[in-house]
Amino acid sequence: MVQSAKTDVWLAAGVRTPFAKVDGPLSGVDAIALSVPVVKHMIERLGGGKPDFAVWGNVVPNLTWSNIAREILMDAGVDPTVPATSTVMACSTSMMGVFEAAGMIDGEVRNLALVGGVDSLSQVQLGLGMSLSNWVRQFQTARSLGQKLSHAIDLKLSDVRLYIPAVSNRTTGMSMGEHTEITAKVWNISREAQDQIALDSHQRAVAAWNRGFFDDLVIPFDGVKRDTIPRKDTSLEKLARLSPSFDRTSGKGTLTAGNSSPLTDGASSIWVASRKGLEKLPANTPRVKLIDWEIASVDFRTEGLLMAPPYAIPRLLARHSLTYADIHLWEIHEAFAAQVLAHIKALESPEFVRDKAGVNAEFGKFPRERMNPNGGSTAIGHPFGATGARILSQAVKALAAMPKGSRAIVSICADGGQGTVALLEAA
Repeated sequence: MVQSAKTDVWLAAGVRTPFAKVDGPLSGVDAIALSVPVVKHMIERLGGGKPDFAVWGNVVPNLTWSNIAREILMDAGVDPTVPATSTVMACSTSMMGVFEAAGMIDGEVRNLALVGGVDSLSQVQLGLGMSLSNWVRQFQTARSLGQKLSHAIDLKLSDVRLYIPAVSNRTTGMSMGEHTEITAKVWNISREAQDQIALDSHQRAVAAWNRGFFDDLVIPFDGVKRDTIPRKDTSLEKLARLSPSFDRTSGKGTLTAGNSSPLTDGASSIWVASRKGLEKLPANTPRVKLIDWEIASVDFRTEGLLMAPPYAIPRLLARHSLTYADIHLWEIHEAFAAQVLAHIKALESPEFVRDKAGVNAEFGKFPRERMNPNGGSTAIGHPFGATGARILSQAVKALAAMPKGSRAIVSICADGGQGTVALLEAA
């Protein structure tokens, strides 16, 4: 699937909560409560104004809401005339929200959209199995005591089951980590190379925090002021001591807790605007142009579950006659260090680009030194629905400080064999 952004669509950096590991300091609040302070802060930036509409994403379901975007805006005290819609596309959720908003910005009636996403992996609601759910519903609708007693007798012990959501693909029954172990073996990704990506991510995230890069991107929440996951004391030696997390039996497992993104709680946001919409924002808000985007989908039963971006990136670059060297900033979501390295290998393979992505062009060597300069998801964290807005806002701020005409590629892989990629430009 291909979408082309309008020429007058801009992204302006938003704010987010600190990201914290599951069952950590943010575990006591649900997805709505995590999002409300982010939305309030964004609305306060408008100085009494309001966005024309909002899009908010959430991956982990909850039975107490059907349109989380609307619930968040109501709890945040946003003008109730602002329409709000929810979206979901696994790890690409809030980036997909940006693309949806970009398609609705018209420069006349709709000029400014508030977009974001959230997940609380500490607040996962358990459910009843379908048989038990059906039994409970039918029991409640029984009109007489006799009918209720008769229905109660029909309940079988085998029907009494809880539904516990799992971080796994429904079609295969395998987790993203298990799928990525296969990818690591297919692409010959070493444990040492994965640990180096993880170390770089932590070191760069810590350095970015220390020099104040995140100060205007992250708001304190519930007593937490900084991301809790980046480790300044990690090392290749410490990472090497960790045991495999997803392949513990073959002796060839390489994915560990250290080189995989952790389950995370957090919420994030970003602005999508026309030039007219930018006038509503404070002048010092970093902003860049959204030039184009690509959405790719592959058959994950035969291709890697998280390998869609290497199909999308060459197609997007070829459309604009660009090479890898023409991109000054690369923000690649680090679901797993192995997935990042497999993407790079695929992008540097002329055969893959030609035969798989279907692009007949030479793109050159991938510039790894330009990738994730302020840390990635391995160190910062990965609340599924929030990662898109987090990585885009981070890219917007970094790119906006570069010379006019500088470009960025932002890439996210998603469960289900899908991926989203954006092309940004400093202007």
